[in-house]
Parts: sequence; structure tokens; C-alpha cells
Amino acid sequence: MHKTTVKGILSNGNGMNIYRGCTHGCIYCDARSRCYQMNHEFEDIEVKENAPVLLEQALRKKRKKCMIGTGAMSDPYIHLETQLGLTRKCLTIIRDYGFGLAIQTKSSRILRDLDLLKEINQNAKCVVQMTLTTFDEELCKKIEPNVSTTKERFETLQILKENNIPTVVWLDPILPGINDTKENIEGILNYCIEAKVYGILCFNMGLTLREGNREYFYYKLDQLFPGKRAWYEEKYGYHYEVNSAYNKELMELFHKRCKEHDIVSDTVKVFKYLREFPEEDGQLSLFDL
Repeated sequence: MHKTTVKGILSNGNGMNIYRGCTHGCIYCDARSRCYQMNHEFEDIEVKENAPVLLEQALRKKRKKCMIGTGAMSDPYIHLETQLGLTRKCLTIIRDYGFGLAIQTKSSRILRDLDLLKEINQNAKCVVQMTLTTFDEELCKKIEPNVSTTKERFETLQILKENNIPTVVWLDPILPGINDTKENIEGILNYCIEAKVYGILCFNMGLTLREGNREYFYYKLDQLFPGKRAWYEEKYGYHYEVNSAYNKELMELFHKRCKEHDIVSDTVKVFKYLREFPEEDGQLSLFDL
């Protein structure tokens, strides 16, 4: 861990990352890609210690309320959050200023802040996004070793449902030759159906690989799935998009099950929902104008 002070915390789209890097150890993580210009080891977490101060300054200046997003590049509930509490401080500020929240995580640690999530949702809007990739618990522990298992994340979704907090699931990534099976997708979808999620984001049954995350992914394949690296290199080479040979039939299954259970599977509609802020007159504001 190393601390830093930054000049700004909110992006033009009102997103923020309080930390840079991660200790969850997911073997496929795109945030390792060199295009993000991280100048430190991925597990040596960069802590933006002045994030709460900057967030309060930014929200105080805004003329219209909007949704604040976090978790797109670095999970707000990495292990250090238990010690530092920066995410909780930022959520408190979002609540106090009456803004909405769209937060993404793989960790059941988010339940520590259930009180704040409920208050934000009561006063404005709160949507929790949870990534689910692997129904089999033992396989999950191999490819996502230092984070809540899929079952624990499902149980978290259940608790959020019981507290009337809407949820969205990221069904992504799916690793060809590892978890691109009908059984895996059906298992995850059954969890989503039972948890009554609002929507599921799934672009394709596959993953993306580019410089930085490709090398780490192949290194972990050598450790965990002997022979799979050679299979990937022969089949996909240096392609950025690495789609499953079963992509078409698995995507058809995905959309069919979502339609049957009134789960939104249109990515445009889901992203719109994540950005919509409820106005007092009942209308929805997509942007902070």
C-alpha cells in the first residue's frame, strides 16, 4: 500500500476510483492492462487518501443531483477498505448531499455499509452491481481466489433484495475452455432469478485480453490449468476479443432466461438505468447538466 494525494476524484461521467490496484487476485483482470498506465505493482494499492475531501468539494459545487459511480476500475471493497474506510466516508458524503450511487463490487464486505446504502436509496437511488462469473465454488476459488465466492455474492444479493436495494449483475468474463458451459451460465442465471436482480450486463460469452492482463492471465493458466495456455495461444493468438466457441447458443440461453423472468438484458437499457437519477417531479435525469 502507498498513499497519494490527487487533484480530482470525479470523472466527466461522475465516476470515481478511490483505490488503484486490487488484492482480489482474479486471474483475468483487465485493470492490469498497460493502457491504464499504472506505474506501480498491481497489488501495491494506491490509496487516494484525499478522496473524501475532493468528493465533498465536487458535490458541493454541482447544480443538479446525479448518480455517482464507483468500482469500474478498482473494487471499492478490497481488503484495505476494512482498515481505511475511505469508501464508507465517500458513501456518507453521497448520502449527506442527496446524490445517488451506482456501486460495483465482488465482495460481501459491502454489507458493512448496508445502513448507508439503504439511506441513499431512500433519499435518492442506490444500485449495487455484483460480478458473477463462475457457479462452481471450487472453480471460483481458483480464478477469483481472494474475494467472496459466488455463493457468498449471491447471498449478498439476497440481503440487498430483502432491503429493497436494486441490483445489477455483471455476467463477465466467461473464460473459454474453463467456464463457458451451459451448466455454469444456468447456475448463475438461477442465482440472478432468485435474487430478483433488475438487469444483467453480458456483452458476449468470452473475455478481453491485451498487453498486461494477457501475460498475467497466461501465467496463471500455466499454474492452474496446465495445457490451457498453449490452447489459448493456438486458438486466439493475440486477439483482443476472446469469445467462446459456444457464444451464440449461450447468449441465446441468456436472453431467453432473462426474458422469461423480466430481467433486463439489453445493455443500453441497463446502463441507462444505472445513470438515471430520480427527480422530485418523477422525471429522470440522465446527466448532470
